[in-house]
Amino acid sequence: MSQSFKETMNLPQTEFPMRGNLPENEPKRLEAWDKFDIYHKVLDKNKDGEPFVLHDGPPYANGPIHLGHAFNKILKDFVVKSKAQQGYYTPYIPGWDCHGQPIEHMVEEKLGPEKMAKIDKPTLRRLCREWAEKFVDIQREGFKRLGVNGDWENPYLTFTPNYESGNVEVFKKMYLDGAVYRGRKPIHWCKHCHTALAEAEIEYGDETSPSIFVNFLMDAVPEAFDVDELYILIWTTTPWTLPANTAVSLAPEAEYGVVNANGKNMLFALDMVKDVAEAAGWDKYEVLPGKVLGKELEGYKYTCPIRKDLKGTIIYGDHVTLDSGTGAVHTAPGHGQEDYLVGQQFGIPTLMPVDDNGVLTEEAGQFAGLDVDDSNPKIIEYLENEGVLVARQDISHSYPHCWRCHEPVIFRATDQWFVSMDKTGLREKAGKAIVDDVEFIPDWAKNRIGSMVAERPDWCISRQRSWGVPIPVFKCAKCGETVANEQTFDAVIDLFNTEGADAWFTKNPSEYLPKGIKCDNCGCEELEPESDILDVWWESGCSHTSVCKHREADGLHFPAEMYLEGSDQHRGWFQSSLLTSIGAYDAPPYKQVMHCGFIVDGEGKKQSKSKGNVIDPADVMKKYGADVLRLWVASVDYSQDVGIDDEILKRVTDSYRTIRNTFRNILGNLNDFDHEKNAITKWDDLFPADKWIIARIYEILRDTTDDYNNYRFHSISQRIFNFINNELSPIYMDIAKDRLYSDAKNSPERRSAQTALCNCLEVMVRILSPILSFTCEEVWENYKCKSADSVQLAGWPELSDFVPKVDEAKLNVALEEYGKLLEIRDVYTRALEEKKVSGEYSKSQETGAKISLPDDYKPLVDKFGQRTIEELFICSDSEIEFGSDEIKVEIVKAKGEKCPRCWNYRELDEHGVCERCAKVLKDLNFKFE
Repeated sequence: MSQSFKETMNLPQTEFPMRGNLPENEPKRLEAWDKFDIYHKVLDKNKDGEPFVLHDGPPYANGPIHLGHAFNKILKDFVVKSKAQQGYYTPYIPGWDCHGQPIEHMVEEKLGPEKMAKIDKPTLRRLCREWAEKFVDIQREGFKRLGVNGDWENPYLTFTPNYESGNVEVFKKMYLDGAVYRGRKPIHWCKHCHTALAEAEIEYGDETSPSIFVNFLMDAVPEAFDVDELYILIWTTTPWTLPANTAVSLAPEAEYGVVNANGKNMLFALDMVKDVAEAAGWDKYEVLPGKVLGKELEGYKYTCPIRKDLKGTIIYGDHVTLDSGTGAVHTAPGHGQEDYLVGQQFGIPTLMPVDDNGVLTEEAGQFAGLDVDDSNPKIIEYLENEGVLVARQDISHSYPHCWRCHEPVIFRATDQWFVSMDKTGLREKAGKAIVDDVEFIPDWAKNRIGSMVAERPDWCISRQRSWGVPIPVFKCAKCGETVANEQTFDAVIDLFNTEGADAWFTKNPSEYLPKGIKCDNCGCEELEPESDILDVWWESGCSHTSVCKHREADGLHFPAEMYLEGSDQHRGWFQSSLLTSIGAYDAPPYKQVMHCGFIVDGEGKKQSKSKGNVIDPADVMKKYGADVLRLWVASVDYSQDVGIDDEILKRVTDSYRTIRNTFRNILGNLNDFDHEKNAITKWDDLFPADKWIIARIYEILRDTTDDYNNYRFHSISQRIFNFINNELSPIYMDIAKDRLYSDAKNSPERRSAQTALCNCLEVMVRILSPILSFTCEEVWENYKCKSADSVQLAGWPELSDFVPKVDEAKLNVALEEYGKLLEIRDVYTRALEEKKVSGEYSKSQETGAKISLPDDYKPLVDKFGQRTIEELFICSDSEIEFGSDEIKVEIVKAKGEKCPRCWNYRELDEHGVCERCAKVLKDLNFKFE
């Protein structure tokens, strides 16, 4: 019976388990971090470091967190933790957007129409607050479960008094500067939610609309045409807006002519004749002599068949194109931004025969009382009976919808509060800041938000709801004039700071306004508070004041170093924050803006419950753990839409296991290593393979640091994974195994390998900690050479931390020299694989190698010796000759016999072991049987 040498080997030993059991163990880790107060411990450690503030964009407090939330918060955690690890002072105050229609709508549904009809505003606001508080708590626990560090017990909430007062501070500055005004303009209006909407509250979806061609009878015939009666043929896709028609717009430089068809003379763009004839189904038609430019028809009058009591005017505008229609566009300034602007240019009146419910008013004549959607077929039927409907088609096109109820919106002119984009130069200043003062990540996003700001209309900031911050101005009870000045704003700021915005709805203005405040127009002292509230995008946009400025005591400051949200926020929070900050302070609120894409399934399709492809982050963490979810985030290009499904998560889990088992292998081989007592202290005393792997881990550190500083997280995970799979495990760990397992415990050979592994672990555990926070803390806990109570307190690895001390020049030499040896190894490995495939050998230790090398390899081989070559090949012996024109390796049978302890083929002694093993066994006082 053969003797066992297992107890004489230095086999890996560690309490770090192969299976992480993350779903069960991560919550325990969270409890430990909470008890330890890791967030404040990190801040205290870095209190003298350079500040880096990532200002949290507030998610909406309405429902549990979804995968998009998780994706965003984990990315933020990568940024904050990597900066903190590098010594930056990184306060992170999470926040929630708690006001707005979605919460109000949920409370309305819960109460029902009967109770809603009787409820007062203070009670409704209290119920909305309670609803928001409930989901703040739910979402907070969800975010903490992800392993995200932050001041979770002191978040910012947009319904708190100090936050609400910040809105008034910004409003005061912009109002007094003249940027905020009240006007009557067409805006997006949701007839279901009964409120105005800003562009950021609009989503687009396909709708089918009637496209109609209608004859409007002209009062006079232009001299260019020899006809007695003439119609102008208009085109529209919104028949319900015809009761508001006051103009027809033409393309200024297009040519217009008269076409006779079915006994009528119709004026429209000559370039559209063929398309119109096809749409109208004309078998015969004639283009009559004469033509004019669109701009030459300005001022001609006509009668709209829907409003025969009013005369309309022909005008022109650059917004008219010849892509479709007739080149003569029905124009209702009360129902569209382009219509309004061109109407203002030509002094065209604005009509608004539609009420808040989307119902036509008495001004619409016989169509009064009809919902705008129901009116379309009625108006089309009327036009047909009048004999002026030339053609009708149904078209599918992209149409704006309300982001809350997802119903189509209408354009409707109403009295609203606006921020002017141009009166105080806001558009120009914001555009300049985007170009000159802010770094966008990725860089192409600069053009995206830049074009949005350049093209956007004035910002409608008023909403006709109850749950939000009121617009802080007053109305004269006698003449209706707005009353707002520095004194009133300061009184409101003080009121909101002490009692919150609820006081606006419960107190009379005389209770908190200074004495003597009166209407400048009529002198009346009786004032009424404005009933509209601010747009929630204004509210969240003012967080630069309500949070970054108001919470300087918590380490925040203005401007923040970074804002990070989804790509849709270029027209949302990124933009509202920029406009309010430029408007109030002439400076952007951020230095860097980073965006992430949306979540799709593994096939790139949008996730939806109806498709059954929605993945709940809570389910992922119950099955795989938060670190797997975090590794998935680190594995994708966050700037694009990112896919996830069960198959993708399984692949990520495999990658996680590889990383975990690598840590386990290193920890096991460091079980008896104390870096202060056992480390090799001179670079030249290290073995060549150990120098090489230390040089490589330094390269990994250097490149990963650059990746973190440039937020290339997917490069980090890929770089580490490739290092483990291509170098650390298959090359270094393989070749160092013999020294680690078989050499004497305290031998220079083994301690050299352990020194190298210690350097590898020190770097890997620290640079991966921002990503795999739970696992790296577990590794650190099982690491006997740790220098801090938590890996998050260990700091960023530096070259000066390496043991032994070494400079970059020596590291580069190690890379160059060992790199040449690895070229020989590649040739050997290919030759060995052929022998394994043929069945001649099963393990490399069974082989020897006859090696022929070019002469330029001789100095290197002489320097390192044959043992280095044999260790590199993991073969038992070798013969080396020089003078060949290329690297050649012949695989031969190893000399000697197999040592039963180390499994290398050597000359064995009288006890049947090799010389190296005999010495080790003697030192261990091993008794041979």
